[in-house]
Amino acid sequence: MLDTSTKKRIDDCRDILVGKLPDPKAQIEQITIGLIYKFMDDMDKEAIELGGSAKFFSGDYEKYAWDKLFDTKVTAAEMLRLYSDAIESMEKNPNIPQLFRDIFNNAYLPYRDPETLKLFLKTIGEFEYTHSEKLGDAFEYLLSVMGSQGDAGQFRTPRHIIDFLVAIVDPDKGETILDPACGTAGFLISAYKHILLKHTKANKEGLNIYEYNKLEKKPFNNLGDALTPDDRNKLIQNFAGYDISPDMVRLSLVNLYLHGFSDPHINEYDTLSSEDRWNENFDVVLANPPFMSPKGGIRPHKKFTIASNRSEVLFVDYIAEHLNPKGKAGIIVPEGVIFQSGSAYKDLRKLLVENYLYAVVSLPAGVFNPYSGVKTSILLMDKALARQRDEILFVKIDNDGYNLGAQRTAVKGSQLEEAIAITHEFVASGELSDSLIAHAVLRTEIAANGDYNLSGERYRINEIINSDFELVPLSEIAEISSGNSAPQDKDLFENGTYPFCRTSDVGRVHLSSDFSDINDLLNEKGINGLRLFKKGTILFPKSGASTFLNHRVRLGIDSYVSSHLATIFADEQKISSLFMYHVLCTIDARTLTNDQNYPSLKLSEIGQIKIPLPPLSIQEEIVAEIEGYQKIIDGAKAVVANYKPKIDIDPDWEMVELQEVCSVTSGGTPDRKNSSYWNGDIPYVKTGEIFFNRIEHAEEFITEDGLNNSSARLINPGTILMAMYGQGVTRGRVAILEIEAAINQAVAAISCSDKIDNVFLFYQLMGLYEHLRTISDARGGNQSNLNAKLIKELKIVVPDLETQRQIVAQIEKEQALVNANKQLIEIFEQKIKDRIAKVWGE
Repeated sequence: MLDTSTKKRIDDCRDILVGKLPDPKAQIEQITIGLIYKFMDDMDKEAIELGGSAKFFSGDYEKYAWDKLFDTKVTAAEMLRLYSDAIESMEKNPNIPQLFRDIFNNAYLPYRDPETLKLFLKTIGEFEYTHSEKLGDAFEYLLSVMGSQGDAGQFRTPRHIIDFLVAIVDPDKGETILDPACGTAGFLISAYKHILLKHTKANKEGLNIYEYNKLEKKPFNNLGDALTPDDRNKLIQNFAGYDISPDMVRLSLVNLYLHGFSDPHINEYDTLSSEDRWNENFDVVLANPPFMSPKGGIRPHKKFTIASNRSEVLFVDYIAEHLNPKGKAGIIVPEGVIFQSGSAYKDLRKLLVENYLYAVVSLPAGVFNPYSGVKTSILLMDKALARQRDEILFVKIDNDGYNLGAQRTAVKGSQLEEAIAITHEFVASGELSDSLIAHAVLRTEIAANGDYNLSGERYRINEIINSDFELVPLSEIAEISSGNSAPQDKDLFENGTYPFCRTSDVGRVHLSSDFSDINDLLNEKGINGLRLFKKGTILFPKSGASTFLNHRVRLGIDSYVSSHLATIFADEQKISSLFMYHVLCTIDARTLTNDQNYPSLKLSEIGQIKIPLPPLSIQEEIVAEIEGYQKIIDGAKAVVANYKPKIDIDPDWEMVELQEVCSVTSGGTPDRKNSSYWNGDIPYVKTGEIFFNRIEHAEEFITEDGLNNSSARLINPGTILMAMYGQGVTRGRVAILEIEAAINQAVAAISCSDKIDNVFLFYQLMGLYEHLRTISDARGGNQSNLNAKLIKELKIVVPDLETQRQIVAQIEKEQALVNANKQLIEIFEQKIKDRIAKVWGE
């Protein structure tokens, strides 16, 4: 177990290096090399104490021994030269095992400051471990500080999620185990420890790795003592890992070595493009593969069953096809794999449902915070079990033991242990105990409409409601009607003062009991013949994208309303409008219709919704409680909405035109009439998705043909996007693109040179939003849009990179406080949901 002094030394090493190496991965690589260097010297010293001789630092390499570096006659500059020469030449040292030579492959010292190195090595010198177990603990902690692992959609999997997945898959000593995108080997080490636990004499209760690692005080430590030495040797030979990154391979090799693997089988290998290891199959595969594809997409070979250039599709295909006949797998995947409509995604799901899949576990959206808010799920495969079971198990995790804020603070009520037990019961018997977090669905039902959607909630059968109150159809307690057809003549919106609410307004706000933020305004001529809906009317989308997204609002002002919205006006003699609003917010629109393909509802279907109807006095008490929570939410939302990152400009900073430090391009739109150009695998980003945010998914997708036969172009992750066109307040908004995606002609892509940090520029452009709006509005008419020339000529400040990073760090501290308010919003929104759940009898 990691002790506090070791943790402090690791932190001290990072603090020493951060001024020269801001990137956490670069820090970890240097600390890794330093620890192994010192570890080899410790082993030499131990050998000498036992009557032997030095092995690692002998012959031509004796001059690089630790004591030689710290000889009083050696200056700091000489120390730097010796250490730099040593790590660069160590891969050629004939006295060390091949594993260590692999670790030092391409190693070098990336800074040339002697005093920094001397202080760093002095701190490394405080580690005096003569065995790998304690150093392994130190290394695990070191890896835990590395969240983001590059620009390919790789995010370090949280330890408890790794252990959870391993516990569900339940590997054992006779099985071969692979991670085809192994990163730092977290899954492999967890699987190894899990197997040792299964063969530990003191583990009478049969603790799995998730349960064992949750315990603050371990009841026993001698893991695997029921295994013979031969068993252990065979076990270690069963593990393999691939990774495309040589840096990750180095970290994996070190991590496995320090956990008892004398000869770890980790290969630098492009899993998706190389055929060299295609014929290697395994009993168990565990993985969290990269979510994003590199520039230009993957260039896979022709052996894949699914034709695609998307990495998440190909990795899942690869894993499925490389399982032995009784093989099993657990894979973390982004939500696109679960429900995306592109042909490759549907073909993949069909393959899985028919041949491999036995369960899907939906994880909370914040599992990868603070590095990514991407929503993920776990696919569980078992080739033999899939043939035996007519149903697929769906498990929905809302609480993984941590809140969903940036800091991921531990909370009570984790559902992971329940999920493990439910899944094991389903695997063993096909039975499913009563559970609020799981249900099983027939494979034939999933296949019925041909899209093989793996969103478990869409198949959930509504349970009988155990409410203490009478369930009443909505049509008996409210007037239900439809809005007005939207006026098509733009002149009817000129100098308008009367709000006209569309589904896009409702979708933009999502939920509001006092909604008045309406973009479009009609004039006197425009409202002629239209019906006005009163304040308090509840808007319930009945067609369009907002329908199945369950967006609801209650009008805070009188308004004209689009015909795509159902309008629900409460009979206040029977039901409070606010009470009705909060209850309707819990209704899943997908349960109201049998047609799951097109998001559309009939007014009659909405009218048949049955809701609990307490006495008015109880309704008022419930509303008063909820409104108290709402005031806290509104206050926190005001903090979130009004915070704007501000950069105080130093007059000494260089000011340049943006084009001097960035390139600016835009994209295009494939022909909408050509169906072969749309619903492909390539994310396609439009201006409506740009909202001072980080874009991790797209609303539409195009095909390679659509990309190649239009002016649309692929944009790299890390690029800043700016909306050049758009109604209302859209123009001038910026976002950071976190995925590789194509963009349309209304979006500018701003790529930074090495002179400016992209996050610093993002915050600076956020601060220039009002200035850009002023420029845009002053142009008037059709000229009010921004264009590439205006953006290129925009004046920005460019301080030195260190100053830029310090400013970004300060802004991110401020945003941590903003995120705390976001957590407050989550907490009290949950309180509202819980209060309404009581009305339903849950």
